[in-house]
Amino acid sequence: MARRRLLEKYNGRKLEWLHDSLFFIVMVACAVIIFRFVIGFSIVGGDSMEPNLHDREAVLYQRIVSEYRPGDVVSIRMPSGEYYVKRVIAVGGDEVDLREGRVFVNGKELDDKWAGTETLESQGAIVYPYKVREGRLFVLGDNRKVSMDSRTFGEVSRRQVRGRLILHMGRWYVKKVPK
Repeated sequence: MARRRLLEKYNGRKLEWLHDSLFFIVMVACAVIIFRFVIGFSIVGGDSMEPNLHDREAVLYQRIVSEYRPGDVVSIRMPSGEYYVKRVIAVGGDEVDLREGRVFVNGKELDDKWAGTETLESQGAIVYPYKVREGRLFVLGDNRKVSMDSRTFGEVSRRQVRGRLILHMGRWYVKKVPK
């Protein structure tokens, strides 16, 4: 009789353990699906987005975006495998021009409230005025003096864009890896 009570008690614990394990597995699967297809996580590297985003600041981005607009901050995967966080300045069909440290899009001066510095041309493959091709974006960092952006590497395809930033969460003190 005592043995039977022990087995019943054990079976109850086993069922509880099985329920908790199943709940944990479902939660992990949901988190994986959400972070794989809906939301992305990145850490800003460098000073190219200052004064708005800072080095080692964590950001969340939305992966499912129907269209990008000027002013959106996006995470971009470069062919080298590096990830950049930049601001969309122009989209397919727009014409970008840089004159006297200012940005012009479609002939109108950009209300560049994000830029911490003036925008000068960089040595790269871009000749201004530049017409952005369809399905592509022209991106700039907010700290234009130090940013490597479309002035240097050209426009980026929508396929390279991982998503639009929806939240930045402050600095994470991650040890920098020497290059």
